Amino acid sequence: MTPTLSVVIPVLDEAAGIEGTLRALAPLRARGVEVIVADGGSTDATAQRARPLADRVLDAPRGRARQMNAGAALARGEVLLFLHADTLLPEGADGLIRHAIDAGAAWGRFDVSIAGRPWMLRVVAAFMNARSRWTGIATGDQAVFVRRTVFERLGGFPDQPLMEDVELSARLRTVGPPACLVARVTTSGRRWESRGVWRTIFLMWRLRWRYSRGESPHTLARAYR
Repeated sequence: MTPTLSVVIPVLDEAAGIEGTLRALAPLRARGVEVIVADGGSTDATAQRARPLADRVLDAPRGRARQMNAGAALARGEVLLFLHADTLLPEGADGLIRHAIDAGAAWGRFDVSIAGRPWMLRVVAAFMNARSRWTGIATGDQAVFVRRTVFERLGGFPDQPLMEDVELSARLRTVGPPACLVARVTTSGRRWESRGVWRTIFLMWRLRWRYSRGESPHTLARAYR
């Protein structure tokens, strides 16, 4: 039976958490959802731990955009959902996506919660959700989903090392506005906690502003690292 939904997860050295992410998707797999893990050359046990819990684990060129495109190329679902390795979907996410697509949406995303101790993470999440509704731009943390035909027509994710989610969202807006689902995915706050919450906020604001001014995503990726 051809799945209606395929979940594509790009990974790189995620051995510590990939099993938890994939076990959380087991109820969806039991309902026929396809789960594909696109590994970008992990040097730990990510691929080995993922294989028993996914439909496919593939070796892909390193880079989140390239990995997601490689996973999408092998996916069989009519709808593609791109999920970060440290993000958990809300209960019944497949039904929520199906309802949005059946209602006419070409693409969409979830609201997000950020797991972590700093109280500012709740503010960051609230701002991300509000900004997404206002601009029609989604980030990868929000688990973007899209009709396969639309994704392919737009050429998939752009081959760039940063802001690939912002660029794809901008292209998708030419097709229609996103379905902004109020159900929340839960993503790890490790990025903010490792760099410092305020430092990460200012860094991302600055990078997005520079990107909007036309600066090369390769230059921005070096600044991000």
